[in-house]
Amino acid sequence: MNILFIGDIFASGGRSIVADHLNRLITEFKIDLAIANAENSAGGFGITPLIAEELLALGLDVLTGGNHSFDKREIHDYMEHQPRLLRPANYPAGLPGTGVFTAKARNGVPYAVLNLQGRAHMANIDCPFRKADELLESLDPAIKIRFVDFHAELTSEKVGMGWYLDGRATAMIGTHTHIPTADARILPGGMAYQTDAGMTGPYDSVIGVDKDIILRRFLTGLAGRMEAARHGVELHGVVINADENTGKATGIQRIWCRK
Repeated sequence: MNILFIGDIFASGGRSIVADHLNRLITEFKIDLAIANAENSAGGFGITPLIAEELLALGLDVLTGGNHSFDKREIHDYMEHQPRLLRPANYPAGLPGTGVFTAKARNGVPYAVLNLQGRAHMANIDCPFRKADELLESLDPAIKIRFVDFHAELTSEKVGMGWYLDGRATAMIGTHTHIPTADARILPGGMAYQTDAGMTGPYDSVIGVDKDIILRRFLTGLAGRMEAARHGVELHGVVINADENTGKATGIQRIWCRK
């Protein structure tokens, strides 16, 4: 089966390019499961119920999150009623939402999507490595297709998680840094891996934010209101080919397109 993962959707530009290209990508690559990280889809910070519904209506099957998942207060109640919108599973117990979703793909194959967040230079939350163990052990053994979005700052933490999960997941793709990496590969245990899928949004920017605002901040040290940039919009992600009987990846390729 074929899995599409779209990197961090950033603000209206990111949502627009997904709307423009998603159906074509699904048809061209014969996609059975379409996933996207959407934690920055509302103006670059957080996600709203309306935006989540719009993205799901476009044809995305699951939306993953990260450290901005809870930025919008109105999303808290919504998460309790929309299991297809994930937030990192290793946040403390008692918070709204969940970090794992299971269902059947368009081809009838059962799958699981897991969402984890790193701790290096991030919030001091529960250990993502031990949480990964817990989630994987809890899954029905019949679910062979297992996709992991690891939302983390350091490349070393993401690489480490890749080696830790190899042989136990179909794919682990990193998110958060908004810069696509050129290391898409299949690890020895059969897991597709890329350190960061990159951003789906405006690249005429500093990781999505108006570059003049960020440059002023670097030059003066003064904080300013963050505003999403609007130009140079690109879609970045990966397509993963997997053996539905073993859950092992058989191929991975980076994809990108411009507005």
